[in-house]
Amino acid sequence: MSRSKYLLGVDFGGSSSKATLIDERGAVVATASCEYPTLYPRSGWAEQNPEDSWRAFVANVKEILQSSGVAPEDIAALALDAATHTAVLLDAQDRPVRNAIYWTDTRAEAEAAELREHCGGEITRRSFNSVSSLWTLPQLLWLARHEPESFARIDKVMAVKDYIRYRLTGDFVTDDIEAMGFMLLDAGENWWSETLCALAGLPVRTLPEIVRPTQRLSRLRPEAAAQTGISPETMVIAGSTDTVMEVYAAGAIARGQATVKLATAGRICTITDHPVVDPCLVTYRHVLDGLWYPGTATKSCAASNRWYRDTFGGEYAQMSAEAATVPRGSDGLFFHPYLQGEITPYRDDRLRASFVGATGHHTKAAFNRAVLEGIAYSMKDCFAELERLGIAPAEAVLIGGGAKAPLWRQIMADMLGIPLRTVSNVDSSLGSAMLAGVASGVFASHQEAAARCVHLCDEILPDAEGTAFYARGFALYKQIQQALAPIYHRL
Repeated sequence: MSRSKYLLGVDFGGSSSKATLIDERGAVVATASCEYPTLYPRSGWAEQNPEDSWRAFVANVKEILQSSGVAPEDIAALALDAATHTAVLLDAQDRPVRNAIYWTDTRAEAEAAELREHCGGEITRRSFNSVSSLWTLPQLLWLARHEPESFARIDKVMAVKDYIRYRLTGDFVTDDIEAMGFMLLDAGENWWSETLCALAGLPVRTLPEIVRPTQRLSRLRPEAAAQTGISPETMVIAGSTDTVMEVYAAGAIARGQATVKLATAGRICTITDHPVVDPCLVTYRHVLDGLWYPGTATKSCAASNRWYRDTFGGEYAQMSAEAATVPRGSDGLFFHPYLQGEITPYRDDRLRASFVGATGHHTKAAFNRAVLEGIAYSMKDCFAELERLGIAPAEAVLIGGGAKAPLWRQIMADMLGIPLRTVSNVDSSLGSAMLAGVASGVFASHQEAAARCVHLCDEILPDAEGTAFYARGFALYKQIQQALAPIYHRL
C-alpha cells in the first residue's frame, strides 16, 4: 500500500511567515505562522533582518511536522514565496551585508526620480515597468551613494525566499518572475541586463541564475536537514513571488481572470496573454507559460487598517462591527491611505495619509468606517486605470486578510461595481504548495492543482445603490487628493 504524499508551501510576508501543508487530494492538513518585525529606523524607511525570516522558517516547519504528525520523508516537495522587491545582500562569506530594504521603503525617491529623468524610457523598455522607489535598482543606487562600504561588500544579490532556499540547498538561483522585481532584468530576453546593472554599478556576476518557478533544485544540505527536520529526500522547487502565488491559489490561471487583494498592500491583478506596459501598472509573468498578470497597487491597504488599530486601539472584529453602524460615506469623513506614499496612479512617495471632513459629531465608529472606505477608494483609483487600459475584469476573486471581513467585502464590491468571489484558502503559501505538487508530479497539471485545491465559498454582488453612491464619493475623494498633494509635498 503506497503512503500518502504531502506538499509544503512557505510564505514570507511583511510581518510574518506562514506555512501550509496539503495532501495529494489538495486538502489542507496543517498550517503554522511565526511573526517577525519589519523595522522602521527612519521616516519612510522599512527594513527586515534576513535572519528573522530563517528563524521563522525553521519554527514553522517544526510546528507543521509536530502538529500534523506527518513523517518528514512523506513530504514530497516544498516551495517558497515572499514579497518581491526586497533584496538580501550577502558578502563573500554568505553573511547579510545589512538588513534587507523592504519594498515599501521610500528612501530611494531621489534616485528613482533621477533614473526616470535620465533613462526612464530605456529602463521601461527593458524591464517592462516604470521606475519608482519600490524597485531594487534605485535602492542599490541609494546604497552605493549613502552606504558605500556596505555596497562594496556585496557578493550576492537574492530575494528573501531565494536566501532561505540558498541556506537549504546552496543553489544560487531565482525564478524569472521574481527576477523582474529587481528592475535589472531584460524582460524580453529573460536575462540580466548589462545596461540596467551598470546603472546600479552592480556586476552581473552578483546576480543569481534565472530559472522557471517549477524548476527542481538540489537536495537539502545535511546541516539544513538537521536544523529544520526536513527530509533530505524532499524535493525543493524554485518557487516565486507572494503575489503570483496568491493569484495562483485563487485559481486565476486563464486569460481574463482576476484577483482583488486586500492585504498589507492592495493589488488588482488581471490575467493577460501579453505584457501590458504602462506607468500605472506593475507587470509580471505568470506561473503558466505565455500568461502575464499586470496589476495596479496601493501601498498601504491592510497596513492602513493595522496602523489605525495599533495607533488608536481596538480589535478588528469590534472595529468592523462599530463601522457597520455608520451609513455609507462615514457621515462625510474621508480617509486617504497614503502612509508611505502611493503607487497607482500617482507614483508619488511624498503623498501623506489624512482624514478630511471631521466634525464634532464624528465618533470612532465613523473613523473606523472611513478607514475601510478610504482604502476601497484607493483601490477604485487602481481599478480606474485598468478600465482606461481596457483590461478591467468583469468579476474577480477577493483575496488577502481583508477578504475575511464581511463589511469590507461588501464595500469593495459596491466600490468596484463587480461581483467578488471568495475561495476557501488563498494564502500564498497554499499556492506554493500547489506549485510544489505540479513540479514534483503529484498533480498532473496546473489545472488539476486548481481543481483539487481551489473551492468557491461565497459571492458578493454589488449593490446598485451603493455603487452609485461611491461613484459620487470617488469624485470628491479625487478632488481632495488633488487639492492636498501640493501641501503633502511641503511637509
